[in-house]
Amino acid sequence: MRMARFELALTLHRFLGLAALASYLLVAGVLSVQGAASSTMAQGTAFARLGPPEAPVRLFYETRGTGSPILLIHGFGSSTFTWRRIAPALAEKNKVIAVDLKGFGQSDKPLDERYSIFDQAQLIKQLILEKDLNNLTLIGHSYGGGISLMLALDEDARLKGRIAKLVLLDTIAYPQNIPVAFKMMDLPLMSHLGVRMVPPEMQARVALRLAYFDDSKIGQETVDTYAAPLRTIAGKHAVIQSARQIVPQGLAEISQRYPTITQPTLIAWCDNDKIVPLDIGLELRRNMPTSRLEIISQCGHMPQEEQPEATLRLIQDFIKR
Repeated sequence: MRMARFELALTLHRFLGLAALASYLLVAGVLSVQGAASSTMAQGTAFARLGPPEAPVRLFYETRGTGSPILLIHGFGSSTFTWRRIAPALAEKNKVIAVDLKGFGQSDKPLDERYSIFDQAQLIKQLILEKDLNNLTLIGHSYGGGISLMLALDEDARLKGRIAKLVLLDTIAYPQNIPVAFKMMDLPLMSHLGVRMVPPEMQARVALRLAYFDDSKIGQETVDTYAAPLRTIAGKHAVIQSARQIVPQGLAEISQRYPTITQPTLIAWCDNDKIVPLDIGLELRRNMPTSRLEIISQCGHMPQEEQPEATLRLIQDFIKR
């Protein structure tokens, strides 16, 4: 009986857990430059109350350093934890704000369905406006890069001139093939069974092995941190809802507008990305006239974690320019 249950869990893990947690890391951040930022954000950690009054969401963020602001937007299923190896150095010359997206990290995880990339972009836009961020560099990884693209394309007059530069790390940008198991996240019973029956640590470890080129760099702290959201009902709900909406409707049409993005853009990509392949980065470079593409060697899907030194050098050089 125990063996049968184990085999069932293992099967669900392979067909559901991997996709759920691969997405958990995966896919899964326009205008002219203004003067130096004048931000109301104090140093340290805080929560911003955002969203509509009838359904507010508290987003956790941490701020360090002074100067023109940099906003760090993590990938799907991640949190501010992912920037731990590059944020301190960036903060030596800039005000660095790292935010937890809705449903992840220490931010609220409401039991609703508003977890699309558009929902997330609206919350981040509100954060930018409320904190009066100008001359802003958006750095988005994977899913966070997709949010950054949505913000750069946003025609809201209140954003005009605020976003100065973009840094896109292994970001979602175009329709792409996703595993069949990932599509099964649309089946409520199967998705909940996969997330609930397979131990969170197992799911996180498998997903991290998919996201890393060198598995020896995956420490226990990293596994524990990425597994944490799946230990609560709200965290599981957020992962499932976000997974179901990971490829937004109309993405092909949206991507046709990328050539209109005028901000200088750094596109940095890992050479061994199994989640969002390098072909996506090459296509993005071809369609963004103001961009340049840099490839990071011996790297999977998370350059800021697996190759932080190389990633930091590219970002610092780009910001100086």
